[in-house]
Amino acid sequence: MATNETDPRTVLDKATGAVQDAAEAVQKTTESIASAIDDSRRPGGVLDQVTRITRESPLRSLAIAFIVGWIVARRR
Repeated sequence: MATNETDPRTVLDKATGAVQDAAEAVQKTTESIASAIDDSRRPGGVLDQVTRITRESPLRSLAIAFIVGWIVARRR
């Protein structure tokens, strides 16, 4: 006879609850990140400035991105 903790239904209920909690956390995080991205795309925001600079001088932006990537890769 199975005890209450090893009962398959109890284990399944706990696992289902954990998955639902994780799904809610992912949903909230996704909404938060999407909101931050939308805010930074507004005129004067960080992404708006990066987009503008990249359009004005794409080769310089590419060179900076390459150098930053190289520095980050060297540290690891």
